[in-house]
Amino acid sequence: MKRSRLTGVLLCVGCLLAYIMFVKWHYAAKAEVYRLPSPYVNSPNNKGPDDGSAHSNSPTNEAAFQYGIMFDAGSTGTRIHVFKFQIEGKDALKLAHETFSAIKPGLSAYGDKPEKCEAGIVELLAVAKSSIPVSQWTETPVVLKATAGLRLLPGEKAQNLLDTVRALFKESPFLSRGDSVSIMDGTDEGISAWITVNFLTGDLHGADSTVGMLDLGGGSTQITFSPQDEKTIQTSPIDFIRSFQMFNSTHTVYTHSYLGLGLMSARLAVLGGIDNSPLGGSTELVSPCLAPGYSGSWEHGDVVYTVKGQKAGEPGYESCLNKVEKVLYKKVTKASEAADMEFYAFSYYYDRAVDLGVIEEKKGGKIQVSDYIAGAKRVCSGLSSSPPETPFLCLDLVYISVLLQELGFPPSKQFKLARTIDGVETSWALGATFHYIESLKRH
Repeated sequence: MKRSRLTGVLLCVGCLLAYIMFVKWHYAAKAEVYRLPSPYVNSPNNKGPDDGSAHSNSPTNEAAFQYGIMFDAGSTGTRIHVFKFQIEGKDALKLAHETFSAIKPGLSAYGDKPEKCEAGIVELLAVAKSSIPVSQWTETPVVLKATAGLRLLPGEKAQNLLDTVRALFKESPFLSRGDSVSIMDGTDEGISAWITVNFLTGDLHGADSTVGMLDLGGGSTQITFSPQDEKTIQTSPIDFIRSFQMFNSTHTVYTHSYLGLGLMSARLAVLGGIDNSPLGGSTELVSPCLAPGYSGSWEHGDVVYTVKGQKAGEPGYESCLNKVEKVLYKKVTKASEAADMEFYAFSYYYDRAVDLGVIEEKKGGKIQVSDYIAGAKRVCSGLSSSPPETPFLCLDLVYISVLLQELGFPPSKQFKLARTIDGVETSWALGATFHYIESLKRH
């Protein structure tokens, strides 16, 4: 009888202990999941960890991911970058994958009919939907930053385009805020591109080994580098020096964006045209930078120009050089110390190097300022005998060679040229996405 009672007591105690251990394990496991917050825990669309936006990597070793969508609305086209980030310790981000797609023309081409841009934006949003798990849509920020193309448009036209895109973003399933659609400041464009290239090269956390960045777009051009000499900071124009925080580090950079000195805007200026010329004005442009006898059409913004070469017998290179030097006269500041630093060069710097045959289109490579100068002389001198397939190649090469020298780079200076680093586009988009994600966490 006693043995029977003792057995019953022990059984009850065993059951109780088992129950306590189960409860303890259950809540411990639950706490483990909730200790990993959603990347956008403060965002209005956050639904908490049960919506699949955060995954515990402790019990299962499954990586936690978050996404970001950046639209680059440039002067010649609109590009979408869909970034997939792996969340590592202390919310550090590691780029896991990028999806990229592009359409033409740029938003600025729809200045008079903003509703016409809707189809292209919807097409790119579909790319984002197909690249991101449905469970992550409401947690993923969608951002559009317009660059020089919209900066050069009249204010009301630019605003109508932005409002059209903003409405489409609000209708989308992605996270859209009041600052999701905007015209990007040229300086921020340069800084974001600098962040991108130094993140991809692994130099962002080593302030003494960062590389400089040169970008030549259609409407503007940027230069950004981290000065190593205090004299550079003290002698540079005050608005050329910027400090910012990224990944718990403070970076000080020399940066400037020259609006109107991008390659397409420069073409127009060298040819003798004016940006946003009024309707009814002359659209016929004659230039020694074009082959003698050449006549063709060229569209810039929403204006179609008739462009012609001057009569034969004029020295092509010298005449074109004179025109370019007048356009750039006193418009560019020489960047002290830049000549001694390692630089990457992007966009049209890359494209024209491909045209010269100095680098392969898919591989990239290196080029010297002297290569652009020699290429310009060769192409321009041969205009009369065999006009090039690209009628503007002479003008473009002369402009690039003069611009680089005006920025302070000697003919012997060498640049690295790359469209991608480790398979990722070397544009400002990645750096700007990092910036935006940081702002979401702060708010």
